[in-house]
Amino acid sequence: MMKTLLDIIVKLGSVDRRVIFLIIALVVFLPLIFPVGLTIKPTDTTRRSFEAVDELKEGDNFLMSFEYGPSTKPEVNPMAVAVLNHAFRKNLRVYITCLWPDGQFMAQDVLAEVLPDYDKVYGEDYVLLGYRPGNEAVVKGIESNIKGLYTVDYANTLIDEIPMMQDVNSLSDIDMVFSFSAGYPGTVEWVQYGCDPAGVKLSTGVASIQVNEILPYENAGQVLGIIAGMPGAAEYETMIGKKGFGTSGMDAQSVAHLVIVLFIVLGNATYFIERKRSQKTY
Repeated sequence: MMKTLLDIIVKLGSVDRRVIFLIIALVVFLPLIFPVGLTIKPTDTTRRSFEAVDELKEGDNFLMSFEYGPSTKPEVNPMAVAVLNHAFRKNLRVYITCLWPDGQFMAQDVLAEVLPDYDKVYGEDYVLLGYRPGNEAVVKGIESNIKGLYTVDYANTLIDEIPMMQDVNSLSDIDMVFSFSAGYPGTVEWVQYGCDPAGVKLSTGVASIQVNEILPYENAGQVLGIIAGMPGAAEYETMIGKKGFGTSGMDAQSVAHLVIVLFIVLGNATYFIERKRSQKTY
């Protein structure tokens, strides 16, 4: 019985590496299509972000800023989708700006994914102001004079013709800003040149590599919570009760890690079993 078990372990531990690569590909791909539904416990930083948005009242002005591109889309897009779902559920008026050129395309992707679930009217419930060059100068412009910076929206519609822009002239007319950031310009610039000077609440969702840069601002109370990478997106999805790519991505990552560890254990076990057998031979 023991010999049979050892033979099975050796056989599994000696599987061709191409088979292992195929198995890893499958365990990554399948949970993305059929989520496993592993338990996700929100961290304190994600919870604070959720609570900051949840405290807003119906009709409040909520600005979402897109500061990431295709390279960080798998991490940041799911959190933007989750937060926009939350905002639309609460019937907030959503203003979308983009500090990165690619941010406008990311914002359009998020809107295309979320809008079919809601009966929202452009110009009354949400507006996409689009991208303007200038980095922190754009944040300063929004802080002092939004209409001076954005005379038209992303589709070249005059700002004065957009109903929800009638009573918004500067950042002080916004109740909260949510920055989706993967670097510069991003959350730090919103703290330094926008929300701190205007006294406006700010929360953020960032790529994992940027979390340590933002933590001091969160600890100082200048940023109300941080959604940190794909795990943070999955946590936020859990809190709003709407699973998306963040949850399925974490399922895929977790299952893949388990399979990799299993093959490492089998490989090492095979090595020691064969070594012991070879010593007996001599």
